[in-house]
Amino acid sequence: MTTMSSKLPNGTTGYKLTKADFQQINRRNLVGFQAGWNYERMQHSGYLWIILPQLRKIYGDNTEELKTAARTHCAPFFNTSNFLNTIITGIDLAIEEEEGIQSLETVASLKTGLMGPLASIGDSIFGSLLPTIFGALAANMAMNGNPLGILIWVIVNIVVDWFRCKQIYIAYDQGMKLVTTMSDQLNAITDAATVMGVFMVGALVSTNVGIVISAPIALGDVTVDLQNICNMICPKLVPAALVGFVYWLLGKKGMTSTKAIFIVLILATALGALGWIAKG
Repeated sequence: MTTMSSKLPNGTTGYKLTKADFQQINRRNLVGFQAGWNYERMQHSGYLWIILPQLRKIYGDNTEELKTAARTHCAPFFNTSNFLNTIITGIDLAIEEEEGIQSLETVASLKTGLMGPLASIGDSIFGSLLPTIFGALAANMAMNGNPLGILIWVIVNIVVDWFRCKQIYIAYDQGMKLVTTMSDQLNAITDAATVMGVFMVGALVSTNVGIVISAPIALGDVTVDLQNICNMICPKLVPAALVGFVYWLLGKKGMTSTKAIFIVLILATALGALGWIAKG
């Protein structure tokens, strides 16, 4: 138990975070960061929970400084990618450890300023692109009876969790320099991953969306094969058109993914019953 008499002028105890502290933060982050999520302030209570033991060491247990810091972390709306959130945590703790209670306003602004950019980067790469690329690869291998498919997926998730644990050390060591020196590199990685994701989505459509036009079109004594014409224009044109139609639906006001799925199911059932389309 830390007493008020041991406080430095900045309101801290002078404690310096150790490797054990970062390991504890990582354990809490992996299992509980999203546990306190609510619609009013999103992840603010989860953020406080993962660093609360360290705040107790920095400000002293049951002190006014600790209460002020806790209220500050719970006050603002906070919502970012759970894949990159410990970058903010590392920078935050580095600042609070150095400047103490006087840094709380800076920390609050830091969290507000970084949560948006890191959310877009983290969710795009780790929440969308990696599952699309490696999930499609693993699923195709598994569908073909290759057990390496599940191994690939497990390895990818292990690497992602390792990266989530590693980043707090880098953020703590680099502090605010991380935001300025690595911004261009992060943008370049995001752009490259986006391009790769687009290619992978195209490959996913061509290999997993199987639908052909089976409706015969008779012009006099000639029967026109619409599917063959589509293939001559562009292979897999019909699956690409179907995916484009779904994207168009999702862009309509009031449309949800559930509604879009039901619309596609109804159309597929009706056109299949009429013999106009078939499984490719």
